[in-house]
Amino acid sequence: MNLLLTSLLPWPKSGGWLVQVPVYTAGLLLVAIFLNVLRQCLPRPKTEPPLVFHWIPFVGNAVSYGMDPFRFYVRRREKHGDIFTFILFGRKMTVYLGIGGNEFILNGKLKDVNAEEIYSPLTTPVFGSDVVYDCPNAKLMEQKKFIKFGLTQAALASHVQLIEEEVLGYIASAPAFGQQGEEARSGTVDITAAMAQITLFTAARALQGAEVRAKLTTEFADLYHDLDGGFRPINFVMPWAPLPQNRRRDAAHAKMRAVYTDIIRRRRANGMREEGEEPDMIWNLMRCTYKDGRPVPDKEIAHMMITLLMAGQHSSASSSAWIMLRLASRPDIAEEVYREQAMNLGGRHDGNKEEIPQLRYEDIDKLPLLQNVVRETLRVNSSIHTIMRKVKNPMPVPGTDYVVTPDKVLVAAPIVTHMDAGYFPDAETWDPHRWDAKPGGDEEGGEEEEGEDAAEDLVDYGYGITSKGTKSPYLPFGAGRHRCIGEKFAYVNLCTIVATLVRNFRFGTLDGKSWVPPTDYSSLFSRPNQPAVIRWERRFPKVVG
Repeated sequence: MNLLLTSLLPWPKSGGWLVQVPVYTAGLLLVAIFLNVLRQCLPRPKTEPPLVFHWIPFVGNAVSYGMDPFRFYVRRREKHGDIFTFILFGRKMTVYLGIGGNEFILNGKLKDVNAEEIYSPLTTPVFGSDVVYDCPNAKLMEQKKFIKFGLTQAALASHVQLIEEEVLGYIASAPAFGQQGEEARSGTVDITAAMAQITLFTAARALQGAEVRAKLTTEFADLYHDLDGGFRPINFVMPWAPLPQNRRRDAAHAKMRAVYTDIIRRRRANGMREEGEEPDMIWNLMRCTYKDGRPVPDKEIAHMMITLLMAGQHSSASSSAWIMLRLASRPDIAEEVYREQAMNLGGRHDGNKEEIPQLRYEDIDKLPLLQNVVRETLRVNSSIHTIMRKVKNPMPVPGTDYVVTPDKVLVAAPIVTHMDAGYFPDAETWDPHRWDAKPGGDEEGGEEEEGEDAAEDLVDYGYGITSKGTKSPYLPFGAGRHRCIGEKFAYVNLCTIVATLVRNFRFGTLDGKSWVPPTDYSSLFSRPNQPAVIRWERRFPKVVG
């Protein structure tokens, strides 16, 4: 047998298996590549979308997609149109771009498209079992309804002061804004690191309560960091791989769950909330029951709290860093944002310092430019570049011959319409003034639908009236039943953080030129490359001596 194999395969006659195996493996790889290319050259059924060319089977287009998903979509759109399929580690990813794609995918029927099968391998080790994508969609809708307790208008109004206090506390204590315990007049800060800390503190204080915020010690922050390490693209494919970051993720989840369950058990032992005690999210979940009458188990409460901490901070950290980088790159816009507060919030100037009253929830509506800075940054620097759904039944694409079959994963990319010059002229330019109200009340880009179309787009999936939103080219929080429930909180959080920083500091780039860093796509969220350092200068420094 050995003689026969040696005669058939082009192995070296000497060197043993150490030489023979690599040569044999290389030969098999070349054959696989040849067959893969040949298969792509064969005619495709007219019901199949175009296939993006790739050399290596299984790996497919993972490298070019992973380096820059947005550019990948745009370049393939130029060649193939709005609908095409690419290979990502063995999975067939069918992309449908544009408003039509957003409508087709994000408003797809529950029987046809499924988010749980896609995201559960990634999120369950981080968030925990029996919540979010590790439970039936009907149960998730109930859990969203429970969480809305902390997102009512009254709750949002109370959050503004808490968020502002957290930002001011950070400014007063963070080494990046001080010098040997004294207030420095100017300096530099890695804004990505600073905003990650600030948004962690604000999300914890506003959405979780004083007791959880008090536990945000160095140890708790380290646990958060280790959990965050679980959000890596590789975990879509191998979530249980024995990688160092996954071992740290699992250990951090167990410790963080223990923190929450300890709080819950002590509260149950001590009886119900006392009068005057803050009605935080844990108290709310402790008294919630599912439709079948079951109270929410302590384990699920802990897992929902972990989800809130992670989801409430993640996208806000990325978005707030991008906002501050954009303002540092355009100090003229930052100064306009500051003057807007001074003019519209009833501030007064005493000769040395312009005193602006503490921000209130109702004040945000008086600051349209601030809101437009947030809105424009969410357009240009979307935190989420790809939204996926597993296909469960054959889905004909209206107006085409294509049928998306259950062996596919459907992909929507609202960022493509965000950056489409057909909707937003000079789309790649960051310009908050593009959202300024135009004569007649219209806004460029059209964030919200109006009239009858808007009424038709309102729906209740079980956790309150929300907008499907897919007819808009601007979808920073997704659409449909999985539209981000924390959208209103995100706007309040970002507006309050940015307003507080701008009233205390002037910001600029290190060289004084317009600059923002490239995007880091190594995590689940599109964030600035780290570190991203900018200059700051106090507006009204203390007089020393």
